[in-house]
Amino acid sequence: MAIAKAERLMNLALCLLGTRRPLSKRELRESIEAYLEAGSDDSFNRMFERDKDDLRELGLVIETVENLDGEIGYLARRDSNRLPPITLDAEEAAALGLAAKVWQQARLAGAASGALQKLRAAGLPEDVDPYGAHGALEPRIPVHEAAFEPLMLACRDRRPVVFDYRKANAAQPGQRHVEPWALECWRGHWYLAGWDRDRGAERVFRLSRITGKVRSRSGRFTVPVPDVVTVRETVASWAGETADRSARIRLRADAGYPLRAKATAVRELGDGWDELEIPYGHGLDAWLVEFGPDVVVLEPAELRADVVDRLRAVAKG
Repeated sequence: MAIAKAERLMNLALCLLGTRRPLSKRELRESIEAYLEAGSDDSFNRMFERDKDDLRELGLVIETVENLDGEIGYLARRDSNRLPPITLDAEEAAALGLAAKVWQQARLAGAASGALQKLRAAGLPEDVDPYGAHGALEPRIPVHEAAFEPLMLACRDRRPVVFDYRKANAAQPGQRHVEPWALECWRGHWYLAGWDRDRGAERVFRLSRITGKVRSRSGRFTVPVPDVVTVRETVASWAGETADRSARIRLRADAGYPLRAKATAVRELGDGWDELEIPYGHGLDAWLVEFGPDVVVLEPAELRADVVDRLRAVAKG
């Protein structure tokens, strides 16, 4: 339905921009297939008025003109709807080039490159190379999860979704009904923040734990989207980034580099093992489980018990 409306708005905009004289409602209805399929004149009139208002909200200047016979016509003059010249200095062009490079591993890479080509055609100076500036910096945002694109579109279009999600301590995935708010990359992993309808609360989901396809659902969001969605802060608190306690673990040598980066103290034990002291907060047990046999929790006892429980749940699955 969203695609059909977008196509209808595009056709209406092209008709209004392409005419040299005002077009009446009758002429517009005969020119646009979606209007021809309207069941009645009242249905068409409501659809046309909504579309006209939507185009105006998008910035299209639509004039209403009355001819000698008193009939109302509409047109969008090109000189009134022409964008101003695009001017970018070297730093702005470099920022755009850097943004395009970030998405080289995602399906957005083609769109990003195409946008830069259009900017070049619109007047980006030839002596400015948006890809060449800051060439020593090679940023990447890896997007390997199949759930990324459908969730990105669902966040944009405000569409509820359904997917199967496997928690770290669960043997089997469970179905989640979610109103998606925002996606964010943190420490090499993508996370989705949204409203979990089944639990009636805000939740954050790691995309790599989504199994199967993400399916869209009709209907509107049941709760308002927050002005600020703190995905990174939420995940950081789960991972112990804001913890005020410490845990001691044994870590196999030459393994677990993310844990080593967080460690406040490291001591070699010999026999291929090190002892680390790391911040301890909510969700640390789920993170430690990901390192499998390379990690052994020494203390506190409750953290060790939580990790053992999660490993047993995984083994049963």
